[in-house]
Amino acid sequence: MIPLPPNTELTADAEATARAAAEHLLTIAGSAPGDRVAICLSGGSTPKRLYALLASPGFVERVPWARIHWFFGDDRVVPWDDPLSNVRMVREAFGHAAPVPATHLHFIPSDKGAEAGARAYERVLQDFYGADRLDPNRPLFDLVLLGLGSDGHTASLFPGKPALAEREAWVAPVPEAGMEPFVPRITLTFPALASSRSVLFLVNGAGKREPLQRLANGEDLPARHVESAGRVTWYVDREAAAA
Repeated sequence: MIPLPPNTELTADAEATARAAAEHLLTIAGSAPGDRVAICLSGGSTPKRLYALLASPGFVERVPWARIHWFFGDDRVVPWDDPLSNVRMVREAFGHAAPVPATHLHFIPSDKGAEAGARAYERVLQDFYGADRLDPNRPLFDLVLLGLGSDGHTASLFPGKPALAEREAWVAPVPEAGMEPFVPRITLTFPALASSRSVLFLVNGAGKREPLQRLANGEDLPARHVESAGRVTWYVDREAAAA
């Protein structure tokens, strides 16, 4: 088995990962201070099963939908109805069963282009947060969900790209993605991801063995640099962890 990151829980398969993540999300939402919960969503096939599960019988009635505000860690600069859009993926996964208040799903304005969209989304986050600077003692997000790309990227923070070095802005444009499809993206930065009570990586499948092994070997991949005011937890299924 590949040596796994600290705070890793090994799951049987992708379905078990989604169920464990759903329970984790419910725990975080239930313990969030105040009357609002801020959850940052990840794109990709792994979290899609989680989102569908949250809207399914047995879970949908347990989710405090009226309290949760949903944000996005990144998205491609495409229309919201495009198959490549994370907005479309989340909408389809939640379906009609999830009673999400219309004002609680905060889309990245990808229609504005990478540069203007990044600036606009940063303003959305700052308006929600109530300040234009992050306070280490008051995290922006209660939970950040992340994945692990085959090249070691997370959100749209790709190896070798300028967004990795951003330490002031909360959101950054990614004019050139590091892997297919090569369309521009918009991503949260490391400081924004770190302003969280909890971070949860979801990693499934044989395609994730290589980046997990590279992390275990000490390689300087973007996923290695994700921090949190609280705990960074990994749910990794047995297929991904197999050596």
